[in-house]
Amino acid sequence: MSEFEVVVLGSGAAALAAAVSASGHGVKKVGIFEKASVLGGTSAMSGGMIWIPGNHHMEENQIEDSREEALTYLDSLSHGRMRTDLVEAYVDIGPSMVKWFEENTEVAFEIVESFPDYHPENPGGNQTGGRSLECPLFPFGELGEWAGRISQSRQMSPYLLMNETSLGRGPLIETPKEVLKSRAEENLRGCGQALIGRLLKSCLDRNIHIETDYQAEELIMENGTVLGVRFNTPSGVREVSTSNVVIATGGFEWNKNLVNSFVRGPLQRPVSIETNTGDGLKMAMRVGAALGNMQEAWWVPVIDITAEGENTIPWMVNRERANPRCIMVNRDGKRFANEAANYNAFGAAFHQLDPGTFEYSNIPAWMIFDQEYLVRYGLCRYRGEGRVPDWMTSADTLAELSEKIGCEGLGLEETVASWNAQVADLDDNDFQRGKSVHDTHWGDGTRTTAATLGPIDKPPYYAVEVRPGALGTKGGPQTNANAQVLDVDGNVISGLYAAGNAMASAMGMAYGGAGGTLGPCMVFGYIAGKHAAEEARKK
Repeated sequence: MSEFEVVVLGSGAAALAAAVSASGHGVKKVGIFEKASVLGGTSAMSGGMIWIPGNHHMEENQIEDSREEALTYLDSLSHGRMRTDLVEAYVDIGPSMVKWFEENTEVAFEIVESFPDYHPENPGGNQTGGRSLECPLFPFGELGEWAGRISQSRQMSPYLLMNETSLGRGPLIETPKEVLKSRAEENLRGCGQALIGRLLKSCLDRNIHIETDYQAEELIMENGTVLGVRFNTPSGVREVSTSNVVIATGGFEWNKNLVNSFVRGPLQRPVSIETNTGDGLKMAMRVGAALGNMQEAWWVPVIDITAEGENTIPWMVNRERANPRCIMVNRDGKRFANEAANYNAFGAAFHQLDPGTFEYSNIPAWMIFDQEYLVRYGLCRYRGEGRVPDWMTSADTLAELSEKIGCEGLGLEETVASWNAQVADLDDNDFQRGKSVHDTHWGDGTRTTAATLGPIDKPPYYAVEVRPGALGTKGGPQTNANAQVLDVDGNVISGLYAAGNAMASAMGMAYGGAGGTLGPCMVFGYIAGKHAAEEARKK
């Protein structure tokens, strides 16, 4: 049986942060065990940003922020569902976590320019940017044999920084093709690839042991204390001895039974790595862990696209629905939300239940747009030229379009007429689209009042069905501020930690800003690794 002082389950941002933190705080034998054959999990497929209020880069750039403002902001989003001890730990430790990684590892961060919080007008909200950070480009050649074993997104180029994507700065600024070609030749990667690449390089520099194709099955316990982990591997069952285990295996969004049992509304399209089936959650439940925040997920609207020669791809509709000349409607042909709202908050609109019909009022839903929208902005790389993709419906009139997709035709025509009249006055009276700094940041890149407002009046017209998806679930074992897992009586389960989407999120139902998922992953991963190192030294 192999022996380690600290064992980390998973290999996303939370897991790698925990492993590096444990090693950096004095542990000599740290092991990372990943269920998949690749490393990085959903973190490597993401934009790679972290949301850290009060970070030192803000001070260096003369951007004001404070602990009080950050706590006030999160409290404004809490609805009583955020635990004060976890929120305070997040806000207090976040800045020192960033500084520690930059001073002791390959990990470095820089501000994503001008990216406001997701609810910037709320008390304590940030409207000018600074809380959202990303890693600089990282040369993957430094990872040696691991360079080709990192999970990748099918939606995002690995060679872009978030500042260069439509999410970060807008479609008006395009990275020259020769620059992207040069980066590809040098294997310089950004976004989630850069974050995971830098974390992994830090693990390799510290000789942290890494195994893939190791599915954690069961915690080995004695008298309520962790003694090890039992794994299923291609070579059979393996056991590892350790007194400290960090569960960072991601969420349970790919486990339909768990989703149906716990999550508060329809979750039709997970966009995370498919190995997120709740392994860590079930292990924690077996040893008596208390659960929290199980009803929540990091929600995102998703459309299904089919690329040539590939299976259906779930495509996150983020900036696309915030661009002018498009709206979202339900089966009655009616708008039901501010289409430019942040994607997590927009998810709640899919969960509205009609008490009379007992149906979800806004499922199915469609994104409606016109030819001019496609010419200006495109959708999933289609710009209105050539054959219309199979996943998109088109028609010469709104009445014909509504008949094809199965929504109320008169309702759709009235909705579009009302929308066109309102945007002519640059005033969405129905849902206040375009009135938040957040909306104009995510619009067409002009950052003006009209950045997300525009008529739908140039046929042909188009529709694509939009479904409730999620970046991952955000419920799991409850922890204290040291990331130690608590049992159903509120007592610490000795030697057991949780971080990332495998823990009951400190964020409740909210999403503070860009990087609001990975921020807690990094912070509580860092906390878990540091505390586990302290406990290992005592033992």
